[in-house]
This record gives sequence, structure tokens and C-alpha cells, in this order.
Amino acid sequence: MLATTAAAAASGSRRSAAAGAKAVAGWKAAGGASRCKSAVAAASSESVKTFKIYRWDPNEKDQKPYMKTYPIDRDDCGPMVLDALIKIKNEQDPTLTFRRSCREGICGSCAMNINGKNTLACLCAIEEDSAPMKIYPLPHMFVQKDLVPDMTNFYEQYKSIEPWLKTKKDKDPDVEHLQSIQDRKKLDGMYECILCACCSTSCPSYWWNADKYLGPAVLMQAYRWIDDSRDDYTKERLESLDDAFKLFRCHTIMNCTKTCPKHLNPGKAIANIKKRVHAL
Repeated sequence: MLATTAAAAASGSRRSAAAGAKAVAGWKAAGGASRCKSAVAAASSESVKTFKIYRWDPNEKDQKPYMKTYPIDRDDCGPMVLDALIKIKNEQDPTLTFRRSCREGICGSCAMNINGKNTLACLCAIEEDSAPMKIYPLPHMFVQKDLVPDMTNFYEQYKSIEPWLKTKKDKDPDVEHLQSIQDRKKLDGMYECILCACCSTSCPSYWWNADKYLGPAVLMQAYRWIDDSRDDYTKERLESLDDAFKLFRCHTIMNCTKTCPKHLNPGKAIANIKKRVHAL
């Protein structure tokens, strides 16, 4: 059954790749790229913004990663970097691959490194100067294609902290788990995390120890449940984090707090976990 399923999936993947290649070939044959270049060339030089974007396709076995340049007429584009990426994909190069969904800084899908800073493409404005904007995938993660990082390890780490309410007594499913206004306020600045991984992939400790160190995003989510007055497993959660790598590989560099697109403070959450672990 597994072999049959895998074979079917592989066959479907090959068909999708073939269909995509055929669509791209048709687009090129119809003169799509040349029309877009002509339109950009006709724009005034002041309104043209250049984007240098990291490209890598795992299906191109002999092709190393490279930077590709795309011009965009800012007068004919939305204000955000994600607008430019969508315009490039729609009008210049349909092979460009990236994640995106909400376009409002809520889903975290379009996290990438823009001009040296991890951020969300949907919240990052296109700069109005003449310097090109350089776009890379999130650093120190395996890349699946172009600007798409492999989030498998990140989500496995998130799963490991059991990010849900745990109680030792059965609760009536029809009754709310109430808490005071004061206890609820303690969760502000943590529950808003969208798991974009901008903070974790900006952390040097996470770069070199991602297999063991949980990283700022996951640790802040861990503290969100540790500090929840409704949860009955606070002690067990703290004990599970009392580890030289899981928690204490954090060296308070604070890149995480500087880069968070939601303006949260993972560094503070990690410091609070350390204090409570020491108090056990």
C-alpha cells in the first residue's frame, strides 16, 4: 500500500512538473517575458526598482544557487515587496517560487530575508531609493526551492512542546476554562506569535544547534503555556526544558527581538523560562 501510494505521489509530482514546464514554455512562446520587459523599459528610470532574488531549483542538478535580477515599475505595482514578487511571478517569471497567503502579516507564510533582515514580504515596503533590493530565503534552513525554506524541523520542535492546554482533571467540554483578567494579560505579547520563524532563523545559536536548541519562536510558545493559569502541567513543562541545549543554548543575543515582524519579545520570554527553571 505504501509503495503504491508513493508511486502514485511520484507520478502525480512528475505530471505536475511536466504541466508546469509546459505552461512556462507556452508563456514564453507567447512573448510574455518580452512584453513585460518592454513595459518596464518604457517606465521612467526614477520609478524602476531592481530586485535581486535568490534562485535555486533542485530539479536542475548541475545548477548552483544564483541571484537573478528583475526590474519592477513602482508606479505599476503595489507598495510591498510581496506585491513585487507576485508581479514578477505573474508577468516576468512564472518559475519564481515563494510562499504567501494572507498578505496582512497574519499567516507568516511569506517570511524571508530582505536586504539582510528577516521579515515578512507582505509587511516590508519597497524602498524608494535606487539601490537594488536583495531577497533570500530564511537563513540557515534547508531550501526546497528559491525562497521556500524547509520548515519540517521547526514544526517538529513546535510539536515537541505540546502547545495546547493540558489539565489533570477532566473538564466539562461545554464550560469555558475561565481565568482572571490579570492572568489573561500575562499572555499578551506571546499568543500573537504567527510562527513565521523570522526570530529563530536570525539567531546564531539556532543556526549552529537547530537539531537541539528549540529556538526563540518555540521557546516563546512554550512560555505562553507555562504562564497560562489554566494549565496544570507547568512543573512538567519547565522540567522538560531544563536542558543545556533545548533552553540554555540561548546567549541573549537578542536578534530575535530585533527582527520580529510582530514586535514581540522572545528574548524576554526565554529569560523568564530560565528564571522559573532555576526556581524549581
